[in-house]
Amino acid sequence: MDVRQYLDSTYLKTAKQAGLNESENLIVVKGFIQEAIEERFKLIMIRPEMVSLAKAMVNNANSNLDIGTVIDFPNGISTIEDKLTEAKQAIADGADDLDFVCNYVAFKEGDVDLVKEEIFKGTQLGLEHKKVVKWIIEVAALNDKQIIQLSALIKNVVILNFDESLYSSVFVKSSTGFYQTQNNEPNGATLPAIVMMLENASPLPVKAAGGVRTYDEAVEMIQLGVKRIGTSGAKAIANGQNSNFEY
Repeated sequence: MDVRQYLDSTYLKTAKQAGLNESENLIVVKGFIQEAIEERFKLIMIRPEMVSLAKAMVNNANSNLDIGTVIDFPNGISTIEDKLTEAKQAIADGADDLDFVCNYVAFKEGDVDLVKEEIFKGTQLGLEHKKVVKWIIEVAALNDKQIIQLSALIKNVVILNFDESLYSSVFVKSSTGFYQTQNNEPNGATLPAIVMMLENASPLPVKAAGGVRTYDEAVEMIQLGVKRIGTSGAKAIANGQNSNFEY
């Protein structure tokens, strides 16, 4: 199986997080973008400030590579207005996919109305501009019941407010890859979490992000029904090798 069109090649570290200076980190970002173009992956996922750069490189290469970015990353606790402002700028800069971090903290605290409102408004903004919208629920911060409930909440908001023809453009996504877990527990996609998401987000598609490090794991996720896989080791996975990236 050629998994390339399922892969969102991902690099979301700041220079500080990568232990690099700004110039060095920019070189890494450019390398990821160029690799994604050459390998014909589905998408390159980069931070918002890098979207314009990616757009220029994709255009110069006459590539079909999509450009994705993250909104309110990695914590998801900004106001709805701030999320929408960041998303509007990403759209203006040329992003094709908007991966919002859902306010899972508010959800866990019982503020379901706030979460419903941000899901509606963020999805509406993206779909109005013909973008793909993904909602990151951060499975490592949730228990099984919460994974099920939040996946279903997102599904229900979309079904109640948007046309069925648009469902395929709104994903439920597992993880940021930046959540700090205790005792070295997984902070990305696990099979049990993905199964719960698939069962409760359907008919919305699911993106497995973080933790998929081998070709076989990618194929297993795809066979389960996952439509996108976020990974920093896309090239290794596509070529049947093991990725040594943590995300």
